[in-house]
Amino acid sequence: MNIIYPLAVPKGRRLCCEVCEAPAERVCTACTVTYYCSVVHQRADWDSIHEKICQLLIPLRTTMPFYNSEEERQHGLQQLRQRQKHLIEFCYTVAQKYLFEGRHEAAVPAALHSLRFRMNVYGLSSVELVPAYLLLAEASLGLGQIVQAEEYLSQAQWTVLKSTECCHSIQSLLHRNLGLLYIAKENYEEARYHLANDIYFASCAFGTEDIRTSGGYFHLANIFYALKQLNVADTLYTKISEIWSKYLNTRYLVLSEARNNQIDLLGKRFETDTGLDEAQEAEAIQILTSIWNIRESTSNKAPEKAIFILNTLVMLYYLMMNSAKASAQEYAKRASSLAEEHHLSVHEQSTIQELLSLISAEGAHPVT
Repeated sequence: MNIIYPLAVPKGRRLCCEVCEAPAERVCTACTVTYYCSVVHQRADWDSIHEKICQLLIPLRTTMPFYNSEEERQHGLQQLRQRQKHLIEFCYTVAQKYLFEGRHEAAVPAALHSLRFRMNVYGLSSVELVPAYLLLAEASLGLGQIVQAEEYLSQAQWTVLKSTECCHSIQSLLHRNLGLLYIAKENYEEARYHLANDIYFASCAFGTEDIRTSGGYFHLANIFYALKQLNVADTLYTKISEIWSKYLNTRYLVLSEARNNQIDLLGKRFETDTGLDEAQEAEAIQILTSIWNIRESTSNKAPEKAIFILNTLVMLYYLMMNSAKASAQEYAKRASSLAEEHHLSVHEQSTIQELLSLISAEGAHPVT
């Protein structure tokens, strides 16, 4: 039974819904420390994030034990803080992944968890709260709730303005979300201004050719594409493709070299991975698939560009290990068909065949 009986609640204690902070009427029977106003919000939170962190919440929301010394108490507080910081990053990554997958409603509970943990650890006015506000703003935009998104963005802007220690990466995220807001409002001039600032701050933090900067290029390219300024959009899409291709191929070379230098007496198989977290992988899929959809429509005029983005997608899915092998094969076969159809060079066709061999067999040479 997960219904709360009012007489069982200690006097003066107010139980609030995890999702909307309304008075709670239900409790999670698995952890007994998380409350909800309705079945709908309980199910939404469970499907979004609670299933993943249910048991992790118990030590955070129960009374700390009695310690025999101040040293033990400080150690206990330190462990508590470490758990909270872990959950901040975990909930943030999960929410980001949902956003890149277009699951905006599912992102909201995870982002709210990240925000509340940040408040507990850093306080109510810390700049560390800004990334969570921006997640909630982006989710609101995806749900068509522009007024709600503006409220979150206003809170994020005000927090940044008050801070003297705001890093370039947070400034970049703020301007990116402001750009998305103005895209939703179809105010493309203001959107371009903020996305240009996004690219500037991301470049200061990571460099102009970093995958973390590519998101700003991508949204800016989408604006030019929507405005029918196709030459500018094409240049930006090409740059994004090159950034991701360079990253993924470099990643493969690093893994391949490590494999060749490793003496493994047990004969362990070479394992691949992207070097990205789940949210970054979801972003890569979103960006590269979107560019491919555009390139596919013009593949008759520019087959080389279409094949290049296909090859980049193949490498991404290959590095995502066995779970994405089918997708890698699909894109590799599509690239092979395009190369044959347009009678591309022998070198181009051999590169595609090399990618196909990478997927199906171990020990293939790296693609450059």
